[in-house]
Amino acid sequence: MGFLTIGTFDAADPGPGHERVLEVIELGEQLGFDSAWVRHRHLQHGISSPVAVLAAATQRTSRIDLGTAVIPLGWENPLRLAEDLATVDVLAGGRLNPGLSVGAPIHWEHVKASLYPDTADVEDLTYRRVERLLAAIAGAPVSSFEGVEGIETFSPRVEPHAAGLRERVWYGGASRRSAEWAGSTGLNFLTSNVVRSETAPGEPTPDFATIQRSHLGAFRAAHPDGERARASQGLVVIPTDGATADQRARYQRYVDARTPRTAEPQGPGRMVFARDLVGTSEQLAEALWADVGFQAVREVVFALPFTFEHEDYVQILTAMAEHLGPALGWHPRPRAERGVRS
Repeated sequence: MGFLTIGTFDAADPGPGHERVLEVIELGEQLGFDSAWVRHRHLQHGISSPVAVLAAATQRTSRIDLGTAVIPLGWENPLRLAEDLATVDVLAGGRLNPGLSVGAPIHWEHVKASLYPDTADVEDLTYRRVERLLAAIAGAPVSSFEGVEGIETFSPRVEPHAAGLRERVWYGGASRRSAEWAGSTGLNFLTSNVVRSETAPGEPTPDFATIQRSHLGAFRAAHPDGERARASQGLVVIPTDGATADQRARYQRYVDARTPRTAEPQGPGRMVFARDLVGTSEQLAEALWADVGFQAVREVVFALPFTFEHEDYVQILTAMAEHLGPALGWHPRPRAERGVRS
């Protein structure tokens, strides 16, 4: 069981927001979570550089896996990103789980002149960009030169080399095509609370969980490991165990405000959203066990809600670890196995 955080940031003073994210990750380790993931946001008040944030987290944790959900590769040079990911994985002792996506950056027409002033029209923003990154991470040559010049030794591959990192790369996909490609490429698969409808306008749209279940099936059918291939589900799940009356009321208002978008596919991409879940851990466990998408995974990365206060995240994570997890059959690792900050 893991969790995903977006953090809360003040544009005029972003330092405390980043510190709170690190504190939440530390708390996750103390509570026995298996993984902590950070959400990526470019040109917004949030985490624009998750690799840098997770580098800091490696020095404040020792056991919990650290992931990105997700890095949009349209913003990145695959070779340089491979160096950064390998460095953080080495610092983490092999705990990094990079999550990736492809496609043109959001608001591409407005940002491409700054991002790629000379090459925007020829940049390859397809799955090929992931393949370039994977090859670099795996140790494929990225330079035709190897040797010694003076006191400097040059390697043809990305250094440092992080053994095993390639097997811990995830692809975040919302369509059947992405699921099949991730499987055929031997990646792990991140699902979230949004999927693409596979039906045309005017046709009945299956419910979110049914669509997600079909994507998970397509992923595993295409993956060399078949049913053993790793996939995780990421829903917004808010347990109220231990919450104050004020927190419970605010949590319910948050869910109620977001529920209308789940009634029908949204936008030109016809995206289908899952309902956020709020209630006691007993109620949440019952709802999750009835979800056919949840039934198809062995890992979850529950998303913390946007815009909540730090104290809310502490209550939610504590309730997940102490109540919801055990209700789902998960248990925190024994304290002796958890990282302890000196």
